[in-house]
Amino acid sequence: MGHMRALIWEHKTCDDEQVKRLAAAAGVVPLVARLLCLRGLGDAEAASRFLRPSLDHLHDPLKLADMPAAVDRLVAALERREKIAVHGDYDVDGITSTVILRRVLEMLGGEVIHFIPERLRDGYGLQPAAIERLHADGARVVVSVDCGIRGADAARRARELGVDLIITDHHEPDLTLPPAFAVINPKRHDCPYPDKNLAGVGVALKLVQALCTRTARERWMPAFVKIAAIGTLADVVPLVGENRVIAKLGLESLSRGPHTVGLGALLEASGLTGKALDSYHIAFMLAPRVNAAGRMSTPDLAMRLLLASDKAMLEEARSLAEQLNVENLRRQREEAEIVATARKIIESDPDVGAGTVLVVAGEGWHRGVIGIVASKLVDIFNRPTIVLSIDGDLAHGSCRSIPRFDMLDGLESCSDVFLRFGGHRQAAGVTMEAGRIRELRARINGFALARLEPQDLIPRLWLDGPMPFGDISDGVAGSVATLAPFGAGNPRPVFYARGVDIVDGPRILKDRHVALTVRQDGRRFRAISWRGVERAPFLSENRTALELAYSLEKSAYQGETFVELSVADIRKLDVPAPLPGDAPWSANAAC
Repeated sequence: MGHMRALIWEHKTCDDEQVKRLAAAAGVVPLVARLLCLRGLGDAEAASRFLRPSLDHLHDPLKLADMPAAVDRLVAALERREKIAVHGDYDVDGITSTVILRRVLEMLGGEVIHFIPERLRDGYGLQPAAIERLHADGARVVVSVDCGIRGADAARRARELGVDLIITDHHEPDLTLPPAFAVINPKRHDCPYPDKNLAGVGVALKLVQALCTRTARERWMPAFVKIAAIGTLADVVPLVGENRVIAKLGLESLSRGPHTVGLGALLEASGLTGKALDSYHIAFMLAPRVNAAGRMSTPDLAMRLLLASDKAMLEEARSLAEQLNVENLRRQREEAEIVATARKIIESDPDVGAGTVLVVAGEGWHRGVIGIVASKLVDIFNRPTIVLSIDGDLAHGSCRSIPRFDMLDGLESCSDVFLRFGGHRQAAGVTMEAGRIRELRARINGFALARLEPQDLIPRLWLDGPMPFGDISDGVAGSVATLAPFGAGNPRPVFYARGVDIVDGPRILKDRHVALTVRQDGRRFRAISWRGVERAPFLSENRTALELAYSLEKSAYQGETFVELSVADIRKLDVPAPLPGDAPWSANAAC
């Protein structure tokens, strides 16, 4: 099979009686009821909130610990004309957070400035130096968004300077909270807030919501939800609960318009004007352009673009959007070069490639892209990965993991190797002495070897059930689409069909994708294996008696829409017995 990795097919199961009850109670077709039950939404009320989210499903923001004090302080600052500073972060989540909070405070008549650290100049997170700078600029209140939960030094400095610091964040807190005026984070151990999974921009949106409610400006909320959806989808948080409300409603208004000139120019530069947008468009087309500003040059480019609201700024907005396109292309080139180099090291150096955890380093690798490089290497090798950029005596690293390995635990086990480290289970960052990379490789691999079995390094494909081609229709594809937007916590449903033949193709598209026509029981569909070019030799050699795992996609061509299959995996049919999960359910009964 060439380079193709074997996947373990896992079958989700659910209770058929529960499916029947839910279909009747929620008024949905059996297929949708089954998919909802498989996602833990077997209760009729939970299911209907999931399928039809609305703004009034958002919880009361005052349930967040410290929120009432923060709102009182900001309202007082607005009344007294005190200068307020918003301190953000340089990724999409941090930039969108800064935009919505700055904009609501300005619309309420506030005098507002903002500061976003630059990756290479200022480092990561909330630093005492930034508090000093904002104090010198006249700020009496500083609100952090998407950062600050570990900023104890900055909080102490704010206290010394008489600045009221309000921290809003969603990262994991330390055992003790920073001594700030207010600390708003649903992950606080003493916070009763029901939804713990908000992105940074979700927490900022709760502050915006509290301010809108206090000042009777609730009608402003949809415009803020639209921007919050971009940060939420980019930050890969679970798309359930409030995140689903934000993502689904935000995507609808991003698709519908109208937009400020800045957002309009960004959509235009991304080739998305007038399209019905889904989570893919945001995560892979819009967000990377916003991110490229902070990765490759200055996050200020993206800030200026998203804050541009005056029609007279159209030309400037278009030029900023074009600069983001240029930076994004540069980011893609740098990233591709580093992935190729890192892959060569892993495949040729047994010290690196034989590890359970891949620790790979290079001189002068661009620090703005090593996180994406680590993610790509995890996709290729399915092993936890640490990518380090060596700069003189120091190395800066980005870590990404697989579901069965807690990266933060791994880093804690050799914490004395680092000058600084932080993050969470699946993603983290480190700074260390370059001379200790070999030691890190040995120690973290020792830790991982004791915790991971060889099976854990084989990726799993979770299947929602069988769906022979005879069951596929526009109606079925439409039913599945009611569960969108898909992403973390709400994966796109994957079905399987057996005894499938390839009748046309494989044809390679853009050097990366593979197109084919597949047939089962006389019905044919066009299928695409996205980024599946390594599958082509297998598909040329094995054309009959295959087993296909796929998702349903609606595609449009010359005004016609049709159902297309997106290939999740394809393999020889050598399992004649029924698979677990070959339940006697039919999508046709559904529609």
